[in-house]
Amino acid sequence: MSAHWDKHSTWEEAEKSWDKRSGSLEQSHPIKQLVKIPKLPGIRPKTKKNLRLKALNYLAEYDEEKFFIKYFFSNPFKHGFNLIRSYLKPLPFTRDDDFFLYGLKNEAEFKDLLAKKDSLLVIGFSYCHKPFECPSQRFTQDCIHDLTNPVCGQCFIGKCVHSLPKKRVLPVFITTVHQIGEIIVKQVQKHPKLEITYIITACEMTLQMFGDWANMMQVRGLGIRLDGQICNTMKAFVASEHGIKPGMAVVLDDTKKRILNLIKFRREQNT
Repeated sequence: MSAHWDKHSTWEEAEKSWDKRSGSLEQSHPIKQLVKIPKLPGIRPKTKKNLRLKALNYLAEYDEEKFFIKYFFSNPFKHGFNLIRSYLKPLPFTRDDDFFLYGLKNEAEFKDLLAKKDSLLVIGFSYCHKPFECPSQRFTQDCIHDLTNPVCGQCFIGKCVHSLPKKRVLPVFITTVHQIGEIIVKQVQKHPKLEITYIITACEMTLQMFGDWANMMQVRGLGIRLDGQICNTMKAFVASEHGIKPGMAVVLDDTKKRILNLIKFRREQNT
């Protein structure tokens, strides 16, 4: 992390240098890109019906290690109360365009979290927007983010990882909802004196389905909606959780800028 950014005296210089090289690599080593963003509903109308119940069933059915069940019953009254309180709300988040805020009213509140010296940021990237040519492969929890690799040099995930500060940040590469949930729970348990927060990229359906569990854990953070060839049915979602993802999801350009602005803000708090 930070290898490219640390070579430059300002954020602006580092980003300009990255983007210039990325543009050159697009010409010399082109990778597959979405030519046109398809206009798809975030969640199919039929899938929206009883979505919270479907999410609960999914978490229980695929919780192979019984991690979430054990976590829930570690403090059933507290977790049950928080979960019911979240269920009573029309939605488990506050939405600001592609930003889904959990336990937060707006982006300014999230920046207050990022500014805290006793906070740890978990930043998770869904494998669904890894390039098809990813040297670490797509359906893995790996990312080499190699400065010399022409694919990494064009990848938005690579750009984000290299722009992250070195301290109080944990980048992860998400294959399943159970994986990222376990990581957040374990970080809360490992660092009781730190406030854990997160930025996670995912499709709209995933962000809506599992927001109640974030609220149950009382971990405040930010979900980033992916666009493009997304999962908007349960069938497609379950398939993607098992590595079957023929399409490419993307972060929209304006949303990329917002994410990078948050990373820039976090870097400034580490200086």
